[in-house]
Amino acid sequence: MDLPADLRLALANELASTPQKNVADATEKLSSRYRSSQLQAKGTFLHSPADVIAYAAYRLPATFAAIYATLNEARKRRPDWHPHSMLDAGSGPGTALWAASELWPELEQVTLIERDDGMVTFGKQIATHARSRIVREAIWQKVDLLGQWDSEPKDLVITAYVLNELPAPRRETLIDKLWSVTADTLVIIEPGTPAGYSHVIQARQQLIAAGANIIAPCPHNLPCPMAGNDWCHFAQRIARTRLQRQVKQATLSYEDEKFSYIAASRAMGSPIKGRVIRHPQIRPGHIHLQLCTPGGLKSTIVTRKDKEAFREARDIAWGDALSP
Repeated sequence: MDLPADLRLALANELASTPQKNVADATEKLSSRYRSSQLQAKGTFLHSPADVIAYAAYRLPATFAAIYATLNEARKRRPDWHPHSMLDAGSGPGTALWAASELWPELEQVTLIERDDGMVTFGKQIATHARSRIVREAIWQKVDLLGQWDSEPKDLVITAYVLNELPAPRRETLIDKLWSVTADTLVIIEPGTPAGYSHVIQARQQLIAAGANIIAPCPHNLPCPMAGNDWCHFAQRIARTRLQRQVKQATLSYEDEKFSYIAASRAMGSPIKGRVIRHPQIRPGHIHLQLCTPGGLKSTIVTRKDKEAFREARDIAWGDALSP
């Protein structure tokens, strides 16, 4: 996938005023902090205004890809649902706003909560380049999620790449708070690492206990069947811009963002037969699929003899849901 044209242009315009070497240096430092989980005392990877620019070049496109992919899977389970209001908790520069507006252009009211002044300023600035009215007119609030804040219930609530920066007791408190302001669906996205998955699975258990229905990626509300050193995660490929390749010193024209997520709803999602949890293994005459199903983990082989099923399986990708 590619970034929307207006977002790509917005980033290019805002980053153009910063010398490329400065962006590259700041990106390398920020990348190092992400890899080592080096948080500032205030619990953030961002140490300076230069880090906001580096984040936009280094992380924003990949997080857009993960958020868009996640919201799209939730939409597939609720095809007739059209949220009109949204809250993005820990919004950064508004990445989820851009993704949601692509999928639900009928959104009417969006509130973004973010504690970092630099992120808010940058997010507002790139929003001025948006085609979408709701992106340009979104309400920004400088708020620490761990402090005192409130919100009217919103149809869609999103928190992306936030839980991994919080201690466990704070995560539980925040999830309770977010569910309390969710009128319909809450989406949680974290890095596709064992640690990120552990935060997602804890949130899943907490939300099911509170009465939520998990509409994606899980095909059920039963305990997660993943065990041992395995973890549930997915990947979304996104094209790299020329600037991204330069600041990352990368040769590939794309990157794969790995992520874990859940979409928890007060409504039921359309049933699915299972979810593809690994890359399909395509071999001559057959396709091997690893699935999470309502009956647990399942390995299945689709052969060419079953022409219709084989034709469908050839188009299936990691992360796709299987219709009943």
